[in-house]
Amino acid sequence: MNPILYDLVFVYGVLIAVGLFLGMLTLLEVGRRVGIRRIERDPEGLHAGAIEGSVLALLGLLLAFTISGAGGRLDARRQLIIEETNAIGTAYLLLDMLPSAAQPALRENFRRYLDTRIEVYRKLPDIAVAKETLSKANNLQMEIWQQAVAAVRAADAPPPAAFLLLPALNAMIDITTTRTLAMHMHPPAIIFFMLFALALISALLTGYSMAVGKMRSWLYRLSFAFIIAVSITSFSIWSFRAQVSSRSMHSIKHWWSCVKG
Repeated sequence: MNPILYDLVFVYGVLIAVGLFLGMLTLLEVGRRVGIRRIERDPEGLHAGAIEGSVLALLGLLLAFTISGAGGRLDARRQLIIEETNAIGTAYLLLDMLPSAAQPALRENFRRYLDTRIEVYRKLPDIAVAKETLSKANNLQMEIWQQAVAAVRAADAPPPAAFLLLPALNAMIDITTTRTLAMHMHPPAIIFFMLFALALISALLTGYSMAVGKMRSWLYRLSFAFIIAVSITSFSIWSFRAQVSSRSMHSIKHWWSCVKG
């Protein structure tokens, strides 16, 4: 993982949180002044409680659904890591069915392939370097496939080898495409835009409702703006920075190091 990029994301997140916090405080004051002018013209015409409650409820509902979806995507990525680990381990075990002369080269390529797959996700969020490493992994996939096809066609290869090993290799290759696509599954940008817009609108309406008071409630204002700004921005940073552990892939690497061949 690239700590510099992660630090930049954190810094930008803090700046966005401060900007949203100040924006909400500003709109709270703007809403209050608009409300005061409305009271001066029509003392009985200040009725924004229902609208304010509806906007806040919509903001909370949208934030809850978005966080829930992000948690589901994170769980799905964990499951994909387990599936890929199992697929690589199964294919590696089936190498025992090949002729002895073909096994060492394939096992060495499997070790290189596993190291490369781990390195792909270790390089994130540096997309350019991760793509370069992913290209190396894809090349190793093709090399492993070609070696396996040549090995199962050898005269001394047992007939079941082709029916068992090649489908296992195919599953190992397919899961990499699934994981790559899963990396690009994020909430659409419009969701974050709506969250920030609703936060600002709710601040304006809340300030409008506070016009009935003669004194400004700074504790309420600061608490309201701080909680919403930190909640929305923290979720935005987490959506970008959230990574799943590849510990299961490291464990199979350790197992291979303990196995001769």
